[in-house]
Amino acid sequence: MRTRVAIVGAGPAGMFLAHLLHRQGLDCVVVEQRDRAHVEGRVRAGVLERITVDLMTRLGLADRLRCEGLVHTGANLACDGEMFRIDMAELTGGATVTIYGQQEVMKDLFDGAEARGIRVVFGAEDVALHGIDTPAPFVTWRRQGQASRLDCEVIAGCDGFHGVSRANIPEDAISRFERAYPFGWLGVLTEAPPCSDELIYANHERGFALASMRSPTRSRYYIQCGLDERTDDWPDERFWDELCVRLGPEAGGRVDRRPTFEKSIAPLRSFVVEPLRRGRLVLAGDAAHIVPPTGAKGLNLAVSDVIILAEALEDLLRDGDETALDRYSRRALARVWKAERFSWWFTTLTHRFPDMTGFDRRMQTAELAYIRGSRAAQTVVAENYVGLPLE
Repeated sequence: MRTRVAIVGAGPAGMFLAHLLHRQGLDCVVVEQRDRAHVEGRVRAGVLERITVDLMTRLGLADRLRCEGLVHTGANLACDGEMFRIDMAELTGGATVTIYGQQEVMKDLFDGAEARGIRVVFGAEDVALHGIDTPAPFVTWRRQGQASRLDCEVIAGCDGFHGVSRANIPEDAISRFERAYPFGWLGVLTEAPPCSDELIYANHERGFALASMRSPTRSRYYIQCGLDERTDDWPDERFWDELCVRLGPEAGGRVDRRPTFEKSIAPLRSFVVEPLRRGRLVLAGDAAHIVPPTGAKGLNLAVSDVIILAEALEDLLRDGDETALDRYSRRALARVWKAERFSWWFTTLTHRFPDMTGFDRRMQTAELAYIRGSRAAQTVVAENYVGLPLE
């Protein structure tokens, strides 16, 4: 097979890029290790920035989003049970976020790809990249025992943190920047109305908690936990008790304690590689960077990556501009580091660290008190949370 752009990975980055290239009239093929049900079923992000909503609208993929998405104009912060609201729309000239789960985003992307004839190869085993330092790279894989080869002009590595794409860049040709956090998030889903109309980020002396939702009848809750803990350590009753303590009596008293149907623990890390290209291989999404989920930036950052990348690929493939991929790397990284900064800062503000002293705890509570009383501080939070503009 031959195409112009081979996209490795059918997650948000890969599928948004495929739709953007299709819209530009550039041929592409997406190669994915897993099957569609696995990719579509992964429980991930649920807060969409305006840039993501705008892109889905431009691509003609927002029909369900407009009907089912929950538009939020603000969010709540709590410290030891005392809660205050940040009016993000008022502070940012009307910008909002939309609650719409990544599972639903992926369904829209896959359904749209089928309707438009965008080819996605699922179940590709032993995916390998070749010739990335030449003008004629190619990708190979096996599927149901049959070997396949895809010749292309560019490979877009969108296959996540553990994918094969980044591993093809020599260690001495890439710089890695990483911070692993000494805790994880225990998250649950339950078929119950959320305890609040808008998200609550809670800082408590016992640890962080987040009250979120996926719909008016489905709630998503998280609490900070140890990396050595297991979901079996947290039966529903213990989880609900701890969540309500951390949220405080006002919000905790509204939690509907129905049985959970999904429970998982995810570690937190900040991670960036530079540059985002090697020859004719470019990285986007989680293959290039990871952010803690506290700032709700993961999927949204993947979207901004591929918006910038699609423009660069058009410059390269239509105009022969060989510097386009370098510009992509520089421009995308400038936005990545701003998102990393906000996610790191928000995580350090809201979580309890194992080595935290009494002084450290007082600094957290003082900063939250300052944010509560300062319009300027709330504006900084709001601008970053709804998403900074593309530059």
